[in-house]
Amino acid sequence: MPDYTRHQHILVVEDDQTTSAFMSSVLSSDGYNVSSTDSGKRAISMTADYNFDMVLLDLALPDIDGIKVLRSIREWSDTPIIIISTMDDEPVKVEALDAGADDYITKPFGNNELLARIRAVLRIYRKMNVNNPGTNEFFSVGNLTIDYGKRKVKKHERHIHLTPIEYKIAVLLSQNAGKVLTHDFIIKRVWSGESDDQSVRVNVANIRRKVEDNPSNRQLILTEVGVGYRMVEP
Repeated sequence: MPDYTRHQHILVVEDDQTTSAFMSSVLSSDGYNVSSTDSGKRAISMTADYNFDMVLLDLALPDIDGIKVLRSIREWSDTPIIIISTMDDEPVKVEALDAGADDYITKPFGNNELLARIRAVLRIYRKMNVNNPGTNEFFSVGNLTIDYGKRKVKKHERHIHLTPIEYKIAVLLSQNAGKVLTHDFIIKRVWSGESDDQSVRVNVANIRRKVEDNPSNRQLILTEVGVGYRMVEP
């Protein structure tokens, strides 16, 4: 199996030097290139300047709240971001995930969990790159636009962030616009058959909340009761 970690570059944003050194050591030992900073402002600047493969972001930073850093990066970048935090409250996790985080790890954690979470997120992004259509192809309906080549989603010309799973579902629906896709079909194509109807419903609900002007009055992604979902045709 190819070593996908080689040459991949991860930014660690953590103000606790012990934790930062621990994560950097674990990542370096596993073959990743690592940069680090303890500043939220610096993290935003570095992410803009370098093509990182992932950002590990602490929420409690000395200069800017981590959620603000996350929201700032998500305005222009889909770089995978995993939150690393001591805060285990559900509202905090929900806020971070809604703001565009791809995963959330609670401190303390072991090196095996950290590496497994990173591999999982990067694996999804890698599949997205392999399975995407040509770089010049777009899908547009209503106020929604999907740029397949750049993996960018816009609503009213404003960039919105979808998690890797949400993006895969949105692309699948858009590529089959006008067709009803069953829960089983979506599960097989997105999760290779290893999931359930509830996961589909939760992710579609999240997509709707982000792309529909009024999620309670659905105009883009319609439900075929008892069957599945259908993206309206352009």
